[in-house]
Parts: sequence; structure tokens; C-alpha cells
Amino acid sequence: MGGCLATDRITVDGCKVGYMYRDKPINIDDSAWRFFAGDEDEDYMADSDNHGVYAVNTIVNYDRDIIGFLNEPIGSEYERDDYTGKFKKAITH
Repeated sequence: MGGCLATDRITVDGCKVGYMYRDKPINIDDSAWRFFAGDEDEDYMADSDNHGVYAVNTIVNYDRDIIGFLNEPIGSEYERDDYTGKFKKAITH
């Protein structure tokens, strides 16, 4: 499926994906998916040591709940519902 961006909150700290969106790809190998635990702030994201590029399959191995969403179109945005633990469309402001 290609590469994606994911934060260390997922790949190092072991958090589940809490927020994900599909952006416009930056190159042919980019799936355009961006995965976050959901609690990363601007300062955290400003430090490039806190996130990296991974194969989407690698992130699936951390959190299989994302599988059903991977073919969603560019512009898709989902967040994990705190109550049910399932993904729902994110409401952006």
C-alpha cells in the first residue's frame, strides 16, 4: 500500500491509533495516510524525532482496527470514539 506517517506514540509507546486522515500524497510511494495516537500537540509534532515514515503494513501490525479504512479516499478523516473504541468520521472545525 505504500508509506505513511506515524508518530512515536504508536510505534514506540504502543498507543492505538486515535486519529487518522488521508492527505494528498507527496510522491508515488506515499499512501497519504497519517496516523496519530490523538494526544500529540504542536510542540510534539514540531520535533521530527517524534514521527517517521513507515510502511502502512507496519502500522497495521500495531493496530489492526485501521484495516477497514485504508481504501478510503483522500480527504477521509477518522477518530476513535472514546466510549465505543471504534472509529467514526472526525468532525473538523
